[in-house]
Amino acid sequence: MPSFRPLPPGCTFWQPTTLLATVGGIGLIRVASGTWGSLAALPLAWLLWRLGGPLAVAAAGIAIGLVGIWAAGAVCRGGEPDSSAIVIDEVAGQLLALAPVAGMPWLYPFAFALFRLLDIAKPWPISWLDRELGGGWGVMLDDIAAGAAVAAIGAAVLAGGLA
Repeated sequence: MPSFRPLPPGCTFWQPTTLLATVGGIGLIRVASGTWGSLAALPLAWLLWRLGGPLAVAAAGIAIGLVGIWAAGAVCRGGEPDSSAIVIDEVAGQLLALAPVAGMPWLYPFAFALFRLLDIAKPWPISWLDRELGGGWGVMLDDIAAGAAVAAIGAAVLAGGLA
């Protein structure tokens, strides 16, 4: 049975912003909550690809990112600037990372691992976004930038015929 972290200050579980920011509570898993959030995006990417192709996956990543700015911002106002419980940013970023390869599930592990690496290591300019932007913008945009970087790499690999 997984261990769960407490809710961020000022939040109750059934608040819409908390439910969205924690992706239905996935972010409350104590160990590797960001990884669990990224994993949640994998079946969603496949479903979206089946329904509308790579543009549907990318559009969902952007839409979730916009909703996440609001939801994460509301959770951040409780006192924690970037709570580990907020994982909507991982879902948005992972969807963007998967968009070019969404129809090729055998490439998901590579897009997943590269996204997690960039999200954790935060090379420049991802680190700048994380450090300089506050509230929901800061929570979301570093992951969106990491996802966009992985998407660009995935598109280049596909364009080069390497996949």
